[in-house]
Amino acid sequence: MVFLPSLAVQPSVINGVWARSLSLPMNTAKTRSDLFVPADTEAPGRTVPRWKRILDITCIVLSLPGWLPVMIGIALWIKVVSPGPIFFYQERVGFRGRRFLIRKFRTMKVDAETLCHERHLEQLMQTNRPMTKLDAADPRIIRGGRILRALGVDELPQLFNVLHGEMSLVGPRPCTLREFQAYEPWQRARVQALPGLTGYWQVNGKNRTTFTEMIQMDLFYTRAMSLTLDTMILLRTLPALLGQFLESRRAVRERARIPRCADHAVPSAV
Repeated sequence: MVFLPSLAVQPSVINGVWARSLSLPMNTAKTRSDLFVPADTEAPGRTVPRWKRILDITCIVLSLPGWLPVMIGIALWIKVVSPGPIFFYQERVGFRGRRFLIRKFRTMKVDAETLCHERHLEQLMQTNRPMTKLDAADPRIIRGGRILRALGVDELPQLFNVLHGEMSLVGPRPCTLREFQAYEPWQRARVQALPGLTGYWQVNGKNRTTFTEMIQMDLFYTRAMSLTLDTMILLRTLPALLGQFLESRRAVRERARIPRCADHAVPSAV
């Protein structure tokens, strides 16, 4: 677990996972018939800070020699091992409830069924269990796809979402329309920050945290967002990804038999 210091909050342990104790209003949004409206009635005119846009563009340009060859290599690999498109597009809910198309490298077979994935996420939301991935059991994933997903590099095309202003490098994970519809009113306040490739939740436990803990961390970030916090999260992202990859490899070795997608609730792409 990565611990972010120098924040004016006290640490606490939730279900064995270190997090920050949060003081969150439990009703920060009104119930509305129109789903895609600003969720936080306390800050209806909130905009994206200028420093955040400058940080995003600067980091992307400076790191271009690193991520561009990786993207080219992944694209070629997908083209060789799996017939079909290189990219996967899905509608997500972004800043202040606006819809946008997220870009990812396609790590599943063409026309793979997605209902079981949605049901798995719904179960995680209802039971409040740790948001673990079960990619090792999913027959829909292409060759090499599990490694791409474990390392998080399947998300690299979202750099173009960042360039278009639909996302930021740092922010809450962009949720699906179906997931957003299932949110309680207070949970929808998480869209008051641009969704990100990485975030406070991603470097503070991710798959070891529950859905409620993820929401609490996202709401904390929307209120504590700063240049210092974003920089610290970016610096801790690579170690967090490496730790996530090692955990996924251990899970594969420890579980010789895992339920398959056709019989049970399956892997989440959270």
